[in-house]
Amino acid sequence: MPLYLSRFSYTPETWARLIGQPENRAQAAQAYIESVGGRLHGFWYAFGTRDGYNLWEAPDNVSMAAVALAISGGGALSSFETTVLLTIDETLDALRKAGQVQYRAPGT
Repeated sequence: MPLYLSRFSYTPETWARLIGQPENRAQAAQAYIESVGGRLHGFWYAFGTRDGYNLWEAPDNVSMAAVALAISGGGALSSFETTVLLTIDETLDALRKAGQVQYRAPGT
């Protein structure tokens, strides 16, 4: 199954709610991805540009998009970005196919 890396940031209101009532949000994230047949591989909080990161496995892009849309629409986050991760073999296949693409630079 494909892997996905998500980066998120909470709203100030969400942080205030979590300060008032701390909870393990990894459990919620796990339930979300399992509802579409996927798996949560990791959930981390961070200092920096984003408040946290998730590593997910989902059956397909549509399933992961459904989870991302549900989370984004919930209002607790100020940002949520997901990147599809490619295996080395997938990247090697893409490199081979790229050699068959007849790219032409703009203006040439």
